[in-house]
Amino acid sequence: MKKLYASIGLFLATLLSAQVPQAFSYQTIAFNSAGAPIANGNVALKISILENSATGTVLYTETHTKTTNSKGLVNLNIGQGTPTTGSFGAINWGTNTKFVKVEMDPAGGSNYTNVGVNQLMSVPYSQVSKTIVTGAGQGITLTSPNGTAYTLGVNDSGTLSLPTSSGTSSAVPTNLYLYGSYNTFNPAAAELLRNNGSGSKVGYKYLPASSQIKFIAAQNASAQTYGLNSQMSLVQNGSNINISSNGFYKVSVYPNGPTYTVTTENFSPIISFNYIPSVQSPTVSSPTYNISNNKFTINLTGVTSANFSGFKIILPSNYGSQEELGDNLNDTFFDIGGSYIMLPNVTATPKNFKVEFNINFDATGTYTITQI
Repeated sequence: MKKLYASIGLFLATLLSAQVPQAFSYQTIAFNSAGAPIANGNVALKISILENSATGTVLYTETHTKTTNSKGLVNLNIGQGTPTTGSFGAINWGTNTKFVKVEMDPAGGSNYTNVGVNQLMSVPYSQVSKTIVTGAGQGITLTSPNGTAYTLGVNDSGTLSLPTSSGTSSAVPTNLYLYGSYNTFNPAAAELLRNNGSGSKVGYKYLPASSQIKFIAAQNASAQTYGLNSQMSLVQNGSNINISSNGFYKVSVYPNGPTYTVTTENFSPIISFNYIPSVQSPTVSSPTYNISNNKFTINLTGVTSANFSGFKIILPSNYGSQEELGDNLNDTFFDIGGSYIMLPNVTATPKNFKVEFNINFDATGTYTITQI
């Protein structure tokens, strides 16, 4: 049975400076596996802000290393840790439900254990207000149901101006969904692209040849749609994107100067081994993909305790950074950037294993390992 390190959290929307605070407070009591508070110890925490549900899209992740007090209490400011995914300042606190996931390593390392996910019942007031209260001459930005942004302004005499469009045809909303001929362009079935840091959005999907795809700002028919212009940049009401061949695709939308570029990369995941100096790694078969169950299969041959100390699944990319899937909890669920995955019962005698796994649209997924 896995050991979980319990924590009790308290969130406080606390003013941290005279400016709009880019953080809010969090308190927790760190317990060890025996259920005793960790007194005066160094602990590591990983905090993630999730969208819509306890298993929703990860908008932002940061890490902290803190020292508990004599009663095991630790204090930190969420938003002022070391970012690993996304930008705290880019979170739109005014839309959708937000959840906070807390992971902890009581030894102060990076072997995190999930200790709980809690809904933010009220968003930090300062984070919402910073999207409304703006500087001199900036006006207030309002977003219509179809994703179009408008600015309400006022002059020095106090006269309000009518809202005017504040964005260009290449503006991209905070949330962007993929849909296409593979789901009959049904907005309700559109899939939310994951914010991948640096303003990029990404999704993973098997697409058959001759598919057409585009994007939409929300899962409703009245939402603003996005496609490509003649320069292959993302614009409102642009053209469909054509998929030339069957394959598992990484669909990316990323900033490129004043515009956004869309790429569709047909790729195969690969296995990367934890490096062991001067040792030949096990033999790896080419991955196969089963359309009916959305699973990849890779065989590992000649695995021994001398040549194996864990693997990760790599999602390669020619545009932007590749992503690595590991498993922090050893629970057969992928974690982006997670720990190396181990094989069962590896000994000095060579053994062969089959690794089967699926990759969901948001790069989550599960895997099974079978000795063959």
